Amino acid sequence: MEIKSAMVRKQGSVDFLRSKGIPVFEHLPAIEENHEVTLRNVTEVACRAIALCIVAVRGECVGAGDMTPKEIGDLQNMITARFNADGFFTPKEMVFLLDDTKDTHSAIQFSWQYECLNVMLWALNFVDELTFPDDICDVSAVVRIIQSHETFGDFLAASSLRNKEEILDQADLIYRYNWACVDARINNRAMTTINPGVVAERHRALNWLIHYCEQPWDEVTTDT
Repeated sequence: MEIKSAMVRKQGSVDFLRSKGIPVFEHLPAIEENHEVTLRNVTEVACRAIALCIVAVRGECVGAGDMTPKEIGDLQNMITARFNADGFFTPKEMVFLLDDTKDTHSAIQFSWQYECLNVMLWALNFVDELTFPDDICDVSAVVRIIQSHETFGDFLAASSLRNKEEILDQADLIYRYNWACVDARINNRAMTTINPGVVAERHRALNWLIHYCEQPWDEVTTDT
């Protein structure tokens, strides 16, 4: 596959956004060159995917309020044990997973991690494409991908990391999508063509994949 320069990648993103009627900022810089980026490895991404699935499921269950804390905990523990995932979680995720209260604010925030999970599954070649970010991902579909594997070893064996060019293309594109969302918010304009929440979570996940500023998951920023 041809290795693009960062400026060629930027221009491709700008042309695409203009074709969709999304505002662009010409002076927003290009992201890193291919040779400057080291991707997360396939095991890191697979571990992150499992962790994101577990916290998102808990977030959804707590937010829906249709399960008791014990039932939610039992479900969470069953999934964690199945994938031997005890060491996969970040400090903030552990706090949420161990909280027996019905903190709906945190639950809503963690339920958005389905969008990050979707990116991880795309990076691992389980999802064919990252579609136009106008709506949330198919939650049932991404969870079924995880559920279709009996163990973490099975999941990892079925995973293969997407090539760096494709990941950098999406990282550059989402950077510019997010600028459009931030600009609309600052200027009190409605963003009707894309979903800012989907864009923000996708940006976070892609920045983590490319080691943006070497930030761990809990500290990943989405600068524009």
